[in-house]
Amino acid sequence: MALDPRSIYVTALKNTHALELQALQIMERQVERLQRYPEMEAALRRHIQETHGQRDRLEEALSSLGDGPSAIKEGFLGFVGNMMALGHVPAQDEILKNTFANHAFENFEIAAYTSLVTIGDAAGQSAHRTAFEQSLREEQAMAKTVAELIQPTTLRYLELR
Repeated sequence: MALDPRSIYVTALKNTHALELQALQIMERQVERLQRYPEMEAALRRHIQETHGQRDRLEEALSSLGDGPSAIKEGFLGFVGNMMALGHVPAQDEILKNTFANHAFENFEIAAYTSLVTIGDAAGQSAHRTAFEQSLREEQAMAKTVAELIQPTTLRYLELR
């Protein structure tokens, strides 16, 4: 059974919304333990605020289409996000593993927003394109920030050891 472009777009909105919930779960758990890494802590705190705005934009788009987030996807990805955030806690090099994971996750979100904009265009749903392009720019900026923090974070980790 083929889905119409609008249905595919709604699914992409729900998937991206659930992804942002997962991102919040991960960042909110990490930021609690970054006192010795103030640059990373500041970047995550700033991006947490951006992520709330991204979720608001997605919710607005879903609402305008007469739909809402998927409770099942959100519940599952929220759980996964918490497990991912806690998965590195026992590791001596938690900060390094989290930094690598954050870099990968930001690039995953870049791909998700790029796909969402593409699907929206194909479905003739351009009303929220500008908002999602803003989210995409925020994800690109955060990916760049995390990439730039890999070396100083690693050096700080070595210094603390």
